[in-house]
Amino acid sequence: MASDKCSSFLLAAAAVSVFVLASAPAAHSWSKEGHMLTCRIAQDLLEPAAAHAVRNLLPEEADGDLSALCVWPDQVRHWYKYRWTSPLHFIDTPDQACSFVYSRDCHGPDGAEDMCVAGAIANFTSQLMHYNHGSADRKYNMTEALLFLSHFMGDVHQPMHVGFTSDQGGNTINLRWFRHKSNLHHVWDREMILTAISEFYGKDMDAFQKDLVQNFTTGTRSDDVSSWGECEDLLSCSTKYATESINLACKWAYNDVREGETLSDDYFGSRLPIVTRRIAQGGVRLAMFLNRLFGEHDHDVAPPA
Repeated sequence: MASDKCSSFLLAAAAVSVFVLASAPAAHSWSKEGHMLTCRIAQDLLEPAAAHAVRNLLPEEADGDLSALCVWPDQVRHWYKYRWTSPLHFIDTPDQACSFVYSRDCHGPDGAEDMCVAGAIANFTSQLMHYNHGSADRKYNMTEALLFLSHFMGDVHQPMHVGFTSDQGGNTINLRWFRHKSNLHHVWDREMILTAISEFYGKDMDAFQKDLVQNFTTGTRSDDVSSWGECEDLLSCSTKYATESINLACKWAYNDVREGETLSDDYFGSRLPIVTRRIAQGGVRLAMFLNRLFGEHDHDVAPPA
């Protein structure tokens, strides 16, 4: 079980951060709902050994529910102790390049290498490799590593997290979503998710999740799922996921969008399938990572150096 100190800290973070986020700048992240859905899907796909490890690492008050703390990295990113994690939520790529090159794009504002969401996934994956291979006096906080990995796996699948540098992933492209003001990044973060839950599922996120999962397990898109977990090297797969996101951002998010316009039914109807697919992919891939990291046979995961 996670230590009492760690448990208390995480709970304090979850409570106090409500105030912090209320006055914080625009966040580069799936909405709370998007992250919760990603983590719920993943936890439902965990094998027994991984499910046990996740329950063991979560604070007792989370009651074994990973989704309860999947937004924690957003909640603490503006705290002094965790301010260094802010660049880890996204990737800025050259305008109109529509590509992700790790050596070119994965760096912080000061040029520090590996400071992007793809680098963060590799880093916290590497830390979690110590869960089975490390000693009793592990040098990493396994609980925090689990929460960061789970959160960033959601972030890297949000197409506008791998957007253009000049508009900060769509944050500065102001427009209207139906009848209210928004921006392009927020449309992909939250607007489409909340509109879908409200319009089609009576504001019931559980019903939305059930339908989403059914579409990708027994529905018309079920043939795709088996390929989502393909990943030879856990430390490099995030590059593939980031590349997918910038391609989708160029093809679907930015395409035909102009500053100040109103996005409504046409945009919503054509882009919502991309959003639901990316949430599902994030969940399936997070489960694959955790099953390989915490599995009884480690699934060919190399021990940490």
